[in-house]
Amino acid sequence: MDSMDIHAILEYLPHRYPFLLVDRVIDVVKNESIHAVKNVTINEPFFPGHFDYHPVMPGVLILEALAQASAILSFKSKDAKPDRKSVYYFVGIDDARFKKPVMPGDQLHLHSTIIRQSRGLWKYKVEAKVDGEVVTEAQLMCAIRTPEA
Repeated sequence: MDSMDIHAILEYLPHRYPFLLVDRVIDVVKNESIHAVKNVTINEPFFPGHFDYHPVMPGVLILEALAQASAILSFKSKDAKPDRKSVYYFVGIDDARFKKPVMPGDQLHLHSTIIRQSRGLWKYKVEAKVDGEVVTEAQLMCAIRTPEA
């Protein structure tokens, strides 16, 4: 089992508050899968606008959390850490389904499995679960690229 606390996560993701959406990694199996966690609290900056009378985590942010967990999996699989010479881009979403709202107090379990990897392009099957129930599922594609100046 290869777990990571927030200090280790910060070494693998360039995201910072309020856009860092992974709090802990429970397990990483290089070249295979990751299980990470996002603790959803009422203090999230998006809740006052989505919606103040019925706070729900936006689906696009659930997908972003899944992409961030997938990025950690990719970098761990490559035995590398991101640097200022490369950017991890979110390049595609297929078959996204939102099955249940995610609310403050939920613990979002992020699961990502590599489907394939070729020339810096990664494809994953992802699921987000709350209390063991799938709330979001999709296939994501991400790419590691060197940005042009």
